[in-house]
Amino acid sequence: MMPAKLRATVVLERLGWIERMLSGLQALPLESLDRFTASPHIPAAAESYLRRCLEALLDLGRHILAKGFGRAPAEYRAVARELQAVGVLSPEEADLLEKMAGYRNRMVHFYQEIGPEELFRICTEQVGDIERATEALRRWLREHPERIDESL
Repeated sequence: MMPAKLRATVVLERLGWIERMLSGLQALPLESLDRFTASPHIPAAAESYLRRCLEALLDLGRHILAKGFGRAPAEYRAVARELQAVGVLSPEEADLLEKMAGYRNRMVHFYQEIGPEELFRICTEQVGDIERATEALRRWLREHPERIDESL
């Protein structure tokens, strides 16, 4: 795979998806665990928003690697280390993204282990991690406009 320019449409679609999923999470009743668990639909929505947000973030990282650097990690967990290796993420940011990739995998493969209490805790205490990782990718994109193909 040869490096090329990133597709602006893909970058913007993924960033938009992340923002919409974060907005969906923030719109849920997160004032208390009782409110969060008042209906089974709320934790289900939280799980869906969170998983899709993580997938969009990791897909954006994979697009940066594939198009920008000619690297195509097969697994989400590898995306973080590859982004660090090419200088897109700092070691701390890569650690954070790697943990998020592991959690996304847990959500997909061990979904039965994740209960409403855990989802509530993540939504109230750790959503900022997604925002930090997204901002790290945005920062790199802003610093490297020459790597983005703006044409349609």
